[in-house]
Amino acid sequence: MRKFINKAVSLVLASVMVFSLAGCGSSNGQENGQSEDSSTQTEESSPQAASNESIVNVGVTDSLGGVNPLMMDQTNINKYAAELQFLPLMELDKDLNFEPMLADSITTEDNMNFIVHIDENATWSDGTPVTAQDVEFTFLRLASPTIANSTMMLYRFKGVGDADFPFVEEGATSVEGVTVIDDKTVQFTTKDPIALTTFQSTYACYILTLPKHILEQYSDEELMTLDWFNHPDVVSGPYMLTDYDVNHYISYTANTNYWKGTPNIEKLNIKIVDSSQVYAGLQSGEIDVALPSMTAIPQKDYENIEALENIEVVYGAPVTNQSVFIQTANITDPRVRQALVYAIDRNQILEQLMNGHGEVVDGFLSSAGPFYDESITPISYDPEKAKELLAEAGWDGSQTLRFYVNSGDGTFVDAAQVMVAQWAQVGIKVEVQTVDLATLMSTAGTTDYDMFAVQYTYVPLDPYPDVAWLLGGEGSWTSYSNEEINTALEKTQTAGSTEEIKGYYSIVDKKVQEDVPMFSAYIISAQGAVNKRLTNVNVDVYGFFNNIHEWDIAK
Repeated sequence: MRKFINKAVSLVLASVMVFSLAGCGSSNGQENGQSEDSSTQTEESSPQAASNESIVNVGVTDSLGGVNPLMMDQTNINKYAAELQFLPLMELDKDLNFEPMLADSITTEDNMNFIVHIDENATWSDGTPVTAQDVEFTFLRLASPTIANSTMMLYRFKGVGDADFPFVEEGATSVEGVTVIDDKTVQFTTKDPIALTTFQSTYACYILTLPKHILEQYSDEELMTLDWFNHPDVVSGPYMLTDYDVNHYISYTANTNYWKGTPNIEKLNIKIVDSSQVYAGLQSGEIDVALPSMTAIPQKDYENIEALENIEVVYGAPVTNQSVFIQTANITDPRVRQALVYAIDRNQILEQLMNGHGEVVDGFLSSAGPFYDESITPISYDPEKAKELLAEAGWDGSQTLRFYVNSGDGTFVDAAQVMVAQWAQVGIKVEVQTVDLATLMSTAGTTDYDMFAVQYTYVPLDPYPDVAWLLGGEGSWTSYSNEEINTALEKTQTAGSTEEIKGYYSIVDKKVQEDVPMFSAYIISAQGAVNKRLTNVNVDVYGFFNNIHEWDIAK
């Protein structure tokens, strides 16, 4: 895993950049050179307002990268935009349990052979059964060197190349790591042991199975740009895409042949809005649902939204980490990195800017997950200790650190200014560069920064892939690697109990607290909201679309 992580960061970031700039299939004329500004959106191309009872609008603040499951990166909006049509094998629910989607069971006896059984009732919208052959076909397309989607880390399966070339051979029609046992059963075989939760969260939740009987006629090269993905007519999920604009909306119509039951809501729109527009949209009814994981509601609007009579407010579990990554190749002394944390009052920032909706931790894990070690006391605000550490490190105050921040996250832009002022008080000069998310991600793929901040959700049940990637040494966002951490992370994959796994992650978080290749500014318990006219809607960090076919209008 280590070798792949070191190399894959730039590939993943390049993928994010490509998809954020090259969306296709919209009807607003972007391919003809029209501006992407919202002012160009016509009334005809806009999603209908929620005042029509057969329509529900979900408001999000992230722009869409693409809708082709073979080509997209795995950011939330891309994943869920495709998942509404092509179900994953499993999905996390709001209680962090793995809920069956296409698969009704996934089992393993040796943590290397994973038996996936497809639900006997699962069918495509044209009535054709969903089969193990569909899963195998999808895996081979995701592992194709022509499609070359490196975000899935499929190199861990037998028959797939190594970390430098995580694909199958050109034109492969089978792969050793995927065996069709019968029409409803497929076996995945890995090269080395991995935890069942890792298989489920990294692969079962992200392999979006495609219909082989529809797509096998196309070459891998054709599948990369196939117009069918812009308006597919055969799906396994509750909705079918009808239209989209990467910066404004994604529109769906109900799959009336959905095998879990015809959705109650006939039309669904995901409306892409600026965070400053969420409150007004909820107030007017133009937005029905705002999700904690994809809708960045400004904290200054929290109380106003709570006061809306037509809205029920929910605060999601604290899983989204406002992470600050330190480029240790540039800030080489761990005492300076420690001083950066001692110098800021994270609890004050949480209270003043987030109204206390969240928590302060050190390391990667939050209290929402089973591996959180409550005995790890976060580094406290102690400016005198920061000055002492800086003196020991020979810090003369002449260097100006470059701190990159996402301009779309208004709350953290404010938090960064507070941090800069507090750092200045101990003799650390920091210059904030506010850039859009695409530029931030592009910068993160280099070493041309000293710190950068981004919201990052570490899956509570399986933080291993993200933590291992981020602490992957040269080429990672931190350029930091530690053998004690590497060993502990590998042991999480074969540990036999939750307490044992928790102990290994505790080693990781304690070492990260000591060496500070990253720190958590705060963990966000983000606000979500749902219009009271809707029923059966779960507004939380996970599981919100699992039962979308059961969403309904209050009678």
